[in-house]
Amino acid sequence: MQTAPFDRVILGDLVLPDGVLHGGYVAVRAEAIAAIGQGAPPPAAEIADHRGRLVLPGLVDGHMHTSSALGWAGIEGATLSAAAGGVTTCVDMPYDVPRPVTDAGILAEKIAVVERTAHVDVALYGTITKTGGVDAIAGMAEGGVCSFKLSTYEYDAVRFPRIDHPTMVAAFREIAKTGLMVGVHNEDQEIVERLSAEAKAAGNTGPIWHARTRPPLCETMADLEIFEIGLETGAHVHIAHSSLARGFEIAEVFRRMGAKASGEACIQYLCMTEEDLVRLQGFGKCNPPFRTADEIERMWGALEAGQVAYVSTDHAPWPRERKTYAGDIFACGAGLTGMQSFAPLMYTLLAERGLSPTLMACYCAERPARFHGLFPKKGAIRIGADADLLVLEKGDFTFDEASIQDRPEARWSPYHGRAMKARVAATFLRGHPIWDGSRVLAVPGVGRFVKRQHRESYLGEV
Repeated sequence: MQTAPFDRVILGDLVLPDGVLHGGYVAVRAEAIAAIGQGAPPPAAEIADHRGRLVLPGLVDGHMHTSSALGWAGIEGATLSAAAGGVTTCVDMPYDVPRPVTDAGILAEKIAVVERTAHVDVALYGTITKTGGVDAIAGMAEGGVCSFKLSTYEYDAVRFPRIDHPTMVAAFREIAKTGLMVGVHNEDQEIVERLSAEAKAAGNTGPIWHARTRPPLCETMADLEIFEIGLETGAHVHIAHSSLARGFEIAEVFRRMGAKASGEACIQYLCMTEEDLVRLQGFGKCNPPFRTADEIERMWGALEAGQVAYVSTDHAPWPRERKTYAGDIFACGAGLTGMQSFAPLMYTLLAERGLSPTLMACYCAERPARFHGLFPKKGAIRIGADADLLVLEKGDFTFDEASIQDRPEARWSPYHGRAMKARVAATFLRGHPIWDGSRVLAVPGVGRFVKRQHRESYLGEV
């Protein structure tokens, strides 16, 4: 008996970079997209009927921290949340407890944990030690990291160190040889430390003082120094999270000078203001902090002008007790949950502005995959790519933090109670259903480590 030519066909309105293909289908064979079309679907062993819903490429979150709180044990819960949120590839930061990913040996250990515990596919950043770590860069690149991450601000001398200028110059030179991107946490140490000390001495420890002690200047000063070093060394230097449209403008100026310069926007900087920080207290604390409503408009202007590399979440699932404000905002952990809310929130923000969901397919899937060297395997509905798909059901919904798929202490969200214009109805990883709208179907170990596919820099369309 002749077998069906495709393993599975998914029906729906396909969100492609150049428009929406209504009444479309994606046909899957051997975990890859084998056909894309419109109208009557071809025969298949299984049909997933999502007609009337939007089918997008699975999101690629280019910035998340699975292991800042629990260490590598956090990979399982964070990727569970990703599956429920339509994020099929996580690009995980290297600042893990108790050991950051600073050499090929540690990288191999983390890859083994990913392969054993992840619910979605995972790409990995590498970093360096505070001193003496430059020689390990080549080995990590060979081991498959997609990018590197350094910082101009120190949270911890071991886990998250500040890299001094001479070491950063040497690291950038070595990273330039690999062709990989280096993302940088962009805050000026001296400004933040001085302002924080003055605020604490004056008894100013309320939520708004988190923003006041990390002013825009501390970001732009860091932006300028990292791009100058990038221009000197030839490295592709990337702002890991710009809360300011000026960061993207600075990157564009350096690109015109011949530098490889880029920057990403986290979704919170497209919708959250200082008033939200006051309202949410510790649950709204992240670095850089929320800015003003006027800055949000400037950020959207930068996105629509094509200055933004991509949009990420900077997901950092601290336990609830680490975020609870008790009179001192400086004592609360910095970071937000955002994985499961990413897709519905991004769709909602676009819809509220009358913008097309094609921007979501571009900035939350294809472009992060391109910047991290994961394209064409990841990030797009195209023949030959992994069959990673997100299905959105449009409607009126409310985001409920209780629905977050993670350990109980991580079930909190700055977007709790927010009206949403869509919900994630299904997620497919390499053609297999891993979320059915109410349950995660994937088991730990379904996710795989995704190594960088090539060493060519991508700076976006010029």
